[in-house]
Amino acid sequence: MATSDVHVRLCEQEILKYDLEIKALIQDITECDGPQSKLTEINTDVKKHFHNLRLRIQDFERMAMEQDRESDKQALLSQVEGHRKQMLSNQTAWRKANLASKLSMDKMEKQTLLNGADGDVRKRKMTKEGLAQSASDITENLMSISRMMAQQVQQSEDSITTLATSSRTIQETNEEFKAMTGTIQLGRKLITKYNRRELTDKLLIFLALALFFATVLYILKKRLFPFL
Repeated sequence: MATSDVHVRLCEQEILKYDLEIKALIQDITECDGPQSKLTEINTDVKKHFHNLRLRIQDFERMAMEQDRESDKQALLSQVEGHRKQMLSNQTAWRKANLASKLSMDKMEKQTLLNGADGDVRKRKMTKEGLAQSASDITENLMSISRMMAQQVQQSEDSITTLATSSRTIQETNEEFKAMTGTIQLGRKLITKYNRRELTDKLLIFLALALFFATVLYILKKRLFPFL
């Protein structure tokens, strides 16, 4: 059990570490004002961190299900649910940060054009290839976020199924306890009944012996002392 507790604590520390690193990367995205390649690189790191975080949460859930005591299992499963909700919150913040960064870069590009930026820069910004690449990058980011959200929905459904199974198991255990209690009470009644019957049998035997000895004494009296 001690080794298991150590593994649980180490796993939770890694979950907290990934959570903090993701928050820092999201802040970098919020503050990113270009170029697009830098934003793409940061988003790649965020995806890797979310992947690792998801794996560690799954490990944490597996350790929770392996707990011997039901109270420990439920406490750890509650923490698992909290970590998943925090991951969902980070994903929401990630999407908002990407939108904010894109708006900031678009604003800077427009400002550069309005202020008469360098001709080469203006041409590069205005070419169809640059616009197409920018649109492609945005589409890729949105598709990636959509895939991650779909995965998260599936994991949430799995968690709900697991909780429902646990609930049914607890309910079945309570029913078994009720059945055992009824059996014990029935056994207690039977033992009490048998004890009473045993006392009645002893009393009848005693009365039969007393009648027997009285009969013997009466016969002896008639034989030995007929004049009495």
